[in-house]
Amino acid sequence: MTTTSIVLPGQPISLPRAAPIPQLGTGLYLRDSQIRASVVGIPTQDGPILSIPRIRAKPPSVNSIVLGTVTRLGPLQATLAITVVDGVPLPAGEEFTGVIRTQDVRAVDRDRVKIAESFRGGDVVRGRGDLVGRCAQLLCVYC
Repeated sequence: MTTTSIVLPGQPISLPRAAPIPQLGTGLYLRDSQIRASVVGIPTQDGPILSIPRIRAKPPSVNSIVLGTVTRLGPLQATLAITVVDGVPLPAGEEFTGVIRTQDVRAVDRDRVKIAESFRGGDVVRGRGDLVGRCAQLLCVYC
């Protein structure tokens, strides 16, 4: 199998017509005589076995591109629930916490930024991460 496109759960996997039906490995199932994906990933064939290896998300680090949802607003910062790190979604319930400080919103007039005027609860934010202080659990997000 030479396809390099990412498939989504439930999406049919196309096979060459002349090829025999392969053995199904992890990440695939058979429904209505069609092979379908059960996880997000790229199908790979190793001999007679067709599978979709699971893409594992890594924790955010310095310069990671993250997507998150604003969960709390304060006068000096907005708190995020980070759900995507470098294009890979995190498993449900395993999101990380991030913070957007007033000085991280823009490069000029930093002292005039009002978080409440810049963000609302539920906003989706894309930014670049940087660790704040010594706390490795908290990620500062630059918009």
